Amino acid sequence: MPVILLVEDDDTLRGGLTELFTREGYRVISAACAKEACERLSGQVDLIVLDVSLPDGDGVSLCRRWREAGATVPILFLTARDEELDVVRGLDAGGNDYVTKPFRMMELLSRIRALLRTGRHQGSPVLSRSGIEVDQAHMQVRRNGEMISLTLTEYRILLALMQRTGIVPRNLLLEALWDVDSRFVDDNTLSVHVSRLREKIGAEHIKTVRGVGYQWAD
Repeated sequence: MPVILLVEDDDTLRGGLTELFTREGYRVISAACAKEACERLSGQVDLIVLDVSLPDGDGVSLCRRWREAGATVPILFLTARDEELDVVRGLDAGGNDYVTKPFRMMELLSRIRALLRTGRHQGSPVLSRSGIEVDQAHMQVRRNGEMISLTLTEYRILLALMQRTGIVPRNLLLEALWDVDSRFVDDNTLSVHVSRLREKIGAEHIKTVRGVGYQWAD
C-alpha cells in the first residue's frame, strides 16, 4: 500500500484529503507544519503532497532542503499560489508536479498515480558502509538492519560523511548545514550534533581529525 505524506495546515482540507486518499487505497501520514513533516518523513513515504504556505515555514524551502539532503521521493505541491513565478520556484526547488487550489479531485488523483509510477521505476538508491545503510529516497537509516531515528541535521551530517572517502572539513559541514538549523553558528554546535549522531550509529564509525574535521571510519 503506497504511503502519502500530506503536509497541509488547513484542518478541514487535510481531513478531506486524508479521507479521499484513504478511499483510493493509500495510507496517509499527515502533518500540519514543516516541523511535523520533517519528523514524519523519517518513515516509509512513497509520495509527498506539500502545501507552500505553512505556519512555520515555506514549503518550497522545505522541498529544497529535502532534495539537498538526498531525498528522491516524488513531491507534489498543492497550493493556492498560482502565479507563474510560484510554479517555477516550486519546480526549480525539486518539486515533481504543481497543482493549484481549487483543484479537481480526479485530476489530482491522476497526477498522484503518475508520480507513484515514476517513483517505482526510479528505485531507491541505498548507500551502505560498515553496517550502516542510508535509503536516500525515503531518508531512512538502518544500523545492522535496525531502523535508526535521526533528526534532519544528523541525517545530513551522516550523508556528508558516508559519501566521501576522505576528511570532511568542519567548515564545509557548517556551510552545508547552515540552512537546516539556524542554530548552526559555531564549531561547538556542530560537535554536539556529531556527538549525538555517534550515540545513535556507533562512535566507531566517525573519526575526529583534530584541527581539521571528521572522517568516516570503515
